[in-house]
Amino acid sequence: MNAWFVPGRTAEKRIGRWLAEMEAEADRFADEKGRDAFAFEPIESRYLEAAPASLQIRTPYARTVVEEIREIPHARWDAARRLWSVPYRSFEQLRQRWPAIEAAAEHSEPEARRARREAVRGTEKEAASRARLKERRRHRYPVPDDDAPPLDRAIGTHVGIVFFIGTDGEIADPATVSAFYFPAADDEEYVWASWRRGTLEELVTTWPARMPPQAPERVRGWWTPTLDELRPARREAKSRRRAKERSQQAAGKALRSEAGG
Repeated sequence: MNAWFVPGRTAEKRIGRWLAEMEAEADRFADEKGRDAFAFEPIESRYLEAAPASLQIRTPYARTVVEEIREIPHARWDAARRLWSVPYRSFEQLRQRWPAIEAAAEHSEPEARRARREAVRGTEKEAASRARLKERRRHRYPVPDDDAPPLDRAIGTHVGIVFFIGTDGEIADPATVSAFYFPAADDEEYVWASWRRGTLEELVTTWPARMPPQAPERVRGWWTPTLDELRPARREAKSRRRAKERSQQAAGKALRSEAGG
């Protein structure tokens, strides 16, 4: 077997430093190549700024933007400056995803949001949207009376991954089930079950299903989530935790300021 044998810890450290230097040199070369590619065919957009060290993206919040950028190698979120930073070595991947990123950003501009709200104001579509939002805020979900999901475990549903808390046995109206959740089976009786969002720790430690839910599970309304379902749920949980931490830090800073004043 062809392999290197490095005697002694000092030699091992030298090899480690050498490998790190080689990797850094490769990154610098890739950045230069990406910088040249950007200079030759730049992305011109109000959402993108070419800084000396990286490409910086600042857009209104949109889930599609976040999902697309997270697929770009080495992209990172700068919480202090509220922008995404993408190294030049990832320019090609950014260019491939940019049409979707820019379209989602424009769709999320305040003016575009207001225009969409005005377009549906007073229509049946607006009424239906308000009804869905009101129903979702109740944090309830229909489950078969004779086949309820386990409690306090990550469960895939038609409204995302949730952790069921319990049920008081209240019968769910089939019309409400079909209107807001999934088509109710004619021969099935449903009860309302309350639910909560999972914490990041709970979602990270959830063992995913190997296969996506089959037709009977989707008809039933709940299933064991797959890794593809868990990943966005984990990202959302991480974002919620960061937002909570920022809020707590801001509150603590305000209290210290008041105490000092």
